[in-house]
Amino acid sequence: MSSLNSLKSITTRAEMAALLQFKAASLSYILFKQPDAAKYKTFEVPKRTGGKRTIHAPVDALKLMQKKLSVLLQDCVDEINTAKNLQNRVSHGFTRKRSIITNARLHRNRRYVFNLDLEDFFPSVHFGRVRGFFMRDRNFALHKDVATVIAQIACREKILPQGSPCSPVISNIIAHVLDMHLVSLASRVGCTYSRYADDLTFSTNKKVFPREIALPSDADSNLWVPGDELQRLITHSGFLINNRKTHMQYRTSRQYVTGLVVNRRINVRQEYRHDVRAMVHRLLNTGGFDIYGKVEKSGVVTLEKRPGKMNELHGMLGFIDNIDLNHRKNTPGWKSSDKLSSNELMYQRFLIYMNFFAAELPVVLCEGKTDNIYLTHAIRSLAPDYPYLATVAPDGKIRLNVRLYKYRKSSTARILRLSDGGSSALLDFIVTYKREAEKFKGPGLKNAFIALYDNDSGAKGITKYIKGFAGPAFTGAEPFVHVFQNLYAVPTPKLSGGQSSKIEDFFEPSIKATVLHGKTFDDKNGLDTDTHYGKKIFAEAVVRPHAAKINFNGFRPLLTNLEAAIKAHLAASSTTP
Repeated sequence: MSSLNSLKSITTRAEMAALLQFKAASLSYILFKQPDAAKYKTFEVPKRTGGKRTIHAPVDALKLMQKKLSVLLQDCVDEINTAKNLQNRVSHGFTRKRSIITNARLHRNRRYVFNLDLEDFFPSVHFGRVRGFFMRDRNFALHKDVATVIAQIACREKILPQGSPCSPVISNIIAHVLDMHLVSLASRVGCTYSRYADDLTFSTNKKVFPREIALPSDADSNLWVPGDELQRLITHSGFLINNRKTHMQYRTSRQYVTGLVVNRRINVRQEYRHDVRAMVHRLLNTGGFDIYGKVEKSGVVTLEKRPGKMNELHGMLGFIDNIDLNHRKNTPGWKSSDKLSSNELMYQRFLIYMNFFAAELPVVLCEGKTDNIYLTHAIRSLAPDYPYLATVAPDGKIRLNVRLYKYRKSSTARILRLSDGGSSALLDFIVTYKREAEKFKGPGLKNAFIALYDNDSGAKGITKYIKGFAGPAFTGAEPFVHVFQNLYAVPTPKLSGGQSSKIEDFFEPSIKATVLHGKTFDDKNGLDTDTHYGKKIFAEAVVRPHAAKINFNGFRPLLTNLEAAIKAHLAASSTTP
């Protein structure tokens, strides 16, 4: 049954609890036994534009319930839009497949861009409004007791709080009526309209901006005020305009929509790029950087300069990269290129520094993500014998003491050129790491960075490169080779008789003989998929679910060599002045 039909079919609080995967008693306790003071943590954070915003953060149990309600309602909205063949091109905040980019794109290259904010957007949506909407709206038409429970979960002191995971989706659902009124108005007067949460934008290329939406103030022609029709529709829809955040932007000046420049292309402010570049430069040269951020002193949160965190800088670089990539993908004739732009190179240097040069744990980079699955379970299985790789707590829980770099289809993997894996990608990254790490002056090198590769014919490029550091005595059978600074190369140990090896060779034959759906395992490239399955299925359908029963003793020589490289680096680091 669909999410919407499931929600519409229930009539009791107990059924609502079950739909949210909560026990009825737990839901009742959270909603009715605990006072609001115990259900939320309240604090203020400064706004960058001045003033403060009050946040009511729900405690864990209520937060989980609100998250589940949020997902449920978003699923319902998607089903309603799909059934009616609708695409929501108006609401872009807290909406799936929408973002500040999709919002800004609608207003690119316009003569006029008019922005205004709604006053107290979340608090404008009160308990009765939430309950009444879900009862009366023809798409939902929920039972009164179910609508009441939704309002009780979502509201704090009878209004939607800032800080609740379900406030955004509920406010969007209720503001949809406003959106329809404003879309109609915009279409009638020749404008484009969109909304990102409480941020409303109208734009046009008309020579004269429509007075129904905005007009110059009588007191000052440089100031613009909302038009009577716009004010009437917003008030009629149950919202208020924040007159302190109303402004017109002209083509002759820089125009912003949800923080992005929209004059010609969707772009990030140049000042922002400059600040981020300066932070990266300082990090790579000193090991630290400053940032304007939230600082709490004596229970008061303020904005001031403080030491930045690498995950904050990572977010900024990822944001810039996302904007740039979006622009390129929307440029006619664009084709993906192996050559990185200057901004991508800056992002790459940061990622190399954070993930490998100044890593908080020893890092192991394998040829692919299946190797990570093998190694993770091998280390966990043999953890007591390899304390440099894992720690077994008194309660039996195992914590890895190394980081196995994960291959993902992400911007980070794209920038590092590690999206697909393989020996050639590993070699390219080793070469890139040496080139970039030579330039770093900031502190690092505390932990080893280990490149783990299959010791077979596919590793010719890697072994040739490594031999340049190991010297003419290099045979390929060494447990590890120190390549550069904290970089070590560890090949899979050769088999008996000096035969080449790959990581799958360390599993017992009986495991590799597992038959799945009539197919047998083949670890070669270009396998016949009609009769065989490959490494990905072997890792995810054989190794991962049955790891507790697999004998990983065949991995002992490899784990011993990984520990040896880690120990060697620690010894070298302790003697380095």
